[in-house]
Amino acid sequence: MPAELLISRQGSTLVLTLSDPAARNALSPEIYAAGTEAIGLAEGDPQVRAIVLTGAAGHFSGGGNLGQLQAVRGQPQQQGERVDALHRWIEALRACPKPVIAAVEGAAAGAGCSLALACDLLVASREAKFTLAYGRIGFSPDGGASWHLAAGLPRQQALEWLWLAKTRTGEDLQRSGLVNRLCAPGEALATALALADELAAMAPNALASVKELVAQPSPALADHLDRERDAFVANVNHDNGAEGLAAWHEKRRATFR
Repeated sequence: MPAELLISRQGSTLVLTLSDPAARNALSPEIYAAGTEAIGLAEGDPQVRAIVLTGAAGHFSGGGNLGQLQAVRGQPQQQGERVDALHRWIEALRACPKPVIAAVEGAAAGAGCSLALACDLLVASREAKFTLAYGRIGFSPDGGASWHLAAGLPRQQALEWLWLAKTRTGEDLQRSGLVNRLCAPGEALATALALADELAAMAPNALASVKELVAQPSPALADHLDRERDAFVANVNHDNGAEGLAAWHEKRRATFR
């Protein structure tokens, strides 16, 4: 079976499943394009409140297909186009105003690991294996791995992981603060869906504001405080802000749209 991105709905959550079990869900430009398109469609669908990215048959993704990469070696323009396609998907995940959750079982290697790190929240099985093996074959990373690790870890830890290319477990990433939920093997998707349901109960406009503020913090505190002020005022005056205040006064659970 060819590699494909399976798209399904679980309530208000869009589930994107990387599927090429024979190759541990290896990635390809076609998968990148399908993923970018799916994120765009989800962004425009008010019925979708969260997105979960997972893999089929016990693995998240083994990363890019090295056989295909070998076939285009010596063709830098084609190589660059393939990487650009991956990076468009990474940028779409980060720019989407809706929460994106990775549900990781088994291998998350290379670009597959980069994809998991690019998601807003990360759920991992205790038996998940995160590998950035670029250094073992004389490569540097793609898919934003160096950016996300530099942002999420002390410089020394990020460099050690990228240079020495050692495999990390879900427990390792949780200790480093990169994993939000650690679960039993086989439970990553269910755990991620439960987390998505929690987020679906929140005001989507407020979630989007927080994601933007955290994703693009202003270098100067004064500038960031201005952005926080503008987002706060906009959300207070949104219909969901009115509903939240009414629910608080009436001592009931808010219903956000």
